[in-house]
Amino acid sequence: MVLRRRQPPVLSHEFLLQNHADLAACVGMFFVLGLLFERTAEASFVFLTLQHDVPAATAPVSGAPPPRARYRYGARDLATVSFYALVAVLVHAMLREYVLGRVARRLQLPRARQGRFHEAGQLGAFELVSCVWGAAVLRAEGCLAEPVRLWRTPPATMTFGTKLFYVVQLAYWCHALPELYFQRTRTRDLRRQLVHIGLHLFHITGAYLLYLHHLGLLLLTLHYGVELLAHARDLVHLGDAGLPRGVSPWAAAFILGRLGTLVVSVLTVGLHLAGDQARSQDAATGNVNVLAAKIALLLSTCTIQAYVTWDLLRTQLQLWLEGDAPLQVPAAKRRRPKGRASRKGAENGVVAPSRLDTPHQRKDRSP
Repeated sequence: MVLRRRQPPVLSHEFLLQNHADLAACVGMFFVLGLLFERTAEASFVFLTLQHDVPAATAPVSGAPPPRARYRYGARDLATVSFYALVAVLVHAMLREYVLGRVARRLQLPRARQGRFHEAGQLGAFELVSCVWGAAVLRAEGCLAEPVRLWRTPPATMTFGTKLFYVVQLAYWCHALPELYFQRTRTRDLRRQLVHIGLHLFHITGAYLLYLHHLGLLLLTLHYGVELLAHARDLVHLGDAGLPRGVSPWAAAFILGRLGTLVVSVLTVGLHLAGDQARSQDAATGNVNVLAAKIALLLSTCTIQAYVTWDLLRTQLQLWLEGDAPLQVPAAKRRRPKGRASRKGAENGVVAPSRLDTPHQRKDRSP
């Protein structure tokens, strides 16, 4: 008789942990099927497509290319971000199950390293896509050929590619919050993960709402490039525990990238806020040239970069002092021998020879 694995009850704790990706796919399919019906199509478009588009001011000239669509932000962006967060949950589960899980099993990583391997793998994949995507958007916006666009006050609108980039970024970091529950994050790692997610949400949302899109794109591209190097380093070390883990070129590149991010952000924000003081100071139109915004942006940028750099230095110093001893797998418990020997004549797992096993020695009688 074949014993089947007992399935957890529906909507229980274990059921949600095992089937959260399937549940997210079902909810997302519900919005997609809404496009098939006329009464629900308009509500489904709010979740699936970008909202708050700006109509063109002038009619296109015959023979000229149509003007590029422009967008603002609004309350309906919350619906779009929530739908793409469901998509991020599904993609995360597929990457973990079909790519990272198989690689971890092939490398025969212990359970203590599998969580770190999965975290570094999925963050590295997201940062690689975001870095390439951000560089492509910057090139399409003309910021690489004309860097003055970084500190020139932009209009209170954004292009399709820029808004889609920010919506996907917000959706990914929003999906990371429930993933802490789905992936059974340990309590000692929970605070670090919450700080990491909160910092990304804070800065991406600030750049999105203050129309600092070009600056945000550049800083995110630099940030993800440096983080990609760090997570690639982690993947290499987790895959081969015999590699040295002292101060390496990875750490030097990480620190140089942080310093470059700090210099670019300070110069760009300073030049952007220092120009054109005579205009009306209205953050709703994209002009954040006010003293409070200047102090908040510069202090936030300097504080976060200093915190991240200090955290890396502290980690490297701790690894250098402790020698970064490899993880030790706990030894298996010794099994005590069964039977009569385990109850009598056995001490500390060593069975003493019984009288039956030893040859009978006769006492010599004196004549």
